[in-house]
Amino acid sequence: MRSSLMYLFYKSPFENLKRHADKVHECAKMFSRAVACHVDKSCADFDNLTDQVAKLESEADAIKRNIRGHMPRGILMPVDKFAFFMYLREQDNVLDAVEESLYWLSYRPEGVEDQLGEDLKHFANSVVPAIEKLSPLVGLAADFFRSPFKERRQELKSLIRDIRQHEHEADQYERELIHHIFKRVKDPLQAYFLIRLVETIGSIADHAQNASDMMRAMIAK
Repeated sequence: MRSSLMYLFYKSPFENLKRHADKVHECAKMFSRAVACHVDKSCADFDNLTDQVAKLESEADAIKRNIRGHMPRGILMPVDKFAFFMYLREQDNVLDAVEESLYWLSYRPEGVEDQLGEDLKHFANSVVPAIEKLSPLVGLAADFFRSPFKERRQELKSLIRDIRQHEHEADQYERELIHHIFKRVKDPLQAYFLIRLVETIGSIADHAQNASDMMRAMIAK
């Protein structure tokens, strides 16, 4: 009853959390397009795409600050506040990792060697599904906490499992790609650049899974 009544008296923090998740979702395809643009060396939009990601990250930061700064003290919530803010932090870390990956990629304007370029594009694409699941996850969670039906809990659990699987697949790809870098790249500076890039891209899916883990904690009985 408490979880339903709270929606009568104040604006749910999940509304702004969903707005924040939508910013993350917008960045998903933009990110993979930017990586492909840089790798292919035949696209003039990399800087523009990077700027758009930075703009979305700034807008998401404003939403995050609004959530943190306007949560009434002593307000009753249907979830643990610590878990809620941990979820917000991990979801925000997804955007930070996307932005950092593109900034790091920009430090090497000559692009990536052809032998690894296609692998890098596939790897960037592999982290996108986990990012794209966060917005529907938050939307479904908002509905669940408003009306906690069993069917919605099961849908949430299914989305959480999907994100975990996407992260697992991206993690496997990350290990294979790092192995290929050590095997193929002889220049130590380029090897360092690529390994850090791969690790930063991999952290995007890691943070998405961390966020889904916090959502699992919030819906736990």
